Amino acid sequence: MSERTQPVTAGGFEGCAEPADAFSVVANETRLTILMALWRAEEVLSFTDLHRAVGLRDSAQFNYHLQKLTDVFVCQREGGYELRYAGEKVVRAVLSGSFVETPTVGPFALDASCVACGDDLRARYADERFSIDCAGCETRFGRYPFPPGGFTDRSDDEVMEAFNQRVRHLHCLAADGVCHECNGRMRTRFVRDDERFAAGVSVVHRCEQCRHRLHSPIGLTLLDHSGVVAFHRDHGIDLCRVPYWRLEWCVGDDALTVLSEDPWEVRIDVELGGETLSVRIDEALSVIATERTGD
Repeated sequence: MSERTQPVTAGGFEGCAEPADAFSVVANETRLTILMALWRAEEVLSFTDLHRAVGLRDSAQFNYHLQKLTDVFVCQREGGYELRYAGEKVVRAVLSGSFVETPTVGPFALDASCVACGDDLRARYADERFSIDCAGCETRFGRYPFPPGGFTDRSDDEVMEAFNQRVRHLHCLAADGVCHECNGRMRTRFVRDDERFAAGVSVVHRCEQCRHRLHSPIGLTLLDHSGVVAFHRDHGIDLCRVPYWRLEWCVGDDALTVLSEDPWEVRIDVELGGETLSVRIDEALSVIATERTGD
């Protein structure tokens, strides 16, 4: 498979629609209603059942709009019609609130202290992104996308838990080289003195296809590492439930030691209950060695 450095165009694959044509297809209330009806059904619907669910009296008009959706957003099968993945994405984008909601929340205090100065951390939400920083020294601990639909039927604590899990998921994919936006190839590089974080060295993930970027502390890549998870479990801590911004070794600078810059190699020391787990990480964010010392 050849490597691409430019975004895929409609000519890149056989049968692809031009982007402008594809978006114009769903810019119609009846067609969105058809997509929503198929999403609610969660099964293949016959022409008659789908027509009834949409509620458009004119059968010819209904068929016209349905055929416009077929092949790109809707799949026609022997028993009727169902959503294609592109159709599901349109519906989920609507349900996430990304196209119709623009809430602003905060800032509000978090039950956590800044690893740089000890002052209180705070969170705020704007432009469909949550950001966490220190109320005292204004050190930042990340600004990441969070669709507005994530607020629905959740308390403040539940929203922040959802945000924590989402950040973990985003960076797990990025560290594995997969863009969560388009599934393109993510490239990772180390950077020094990124003002976004308390740590002196962090990483930037960039998608070669859609150019989406994620900036993160290096420690985020260890949140699902089996050795680090087991080390916390041995000390009675469920690492999966701890917000990343409360972990000093994850977001701070004191636990990080640069061993080499050409190629990059760093060590993160996780200290708990008189024990230390030292984790060495290479420039591909792969764990190359661990060592457990102390009591």
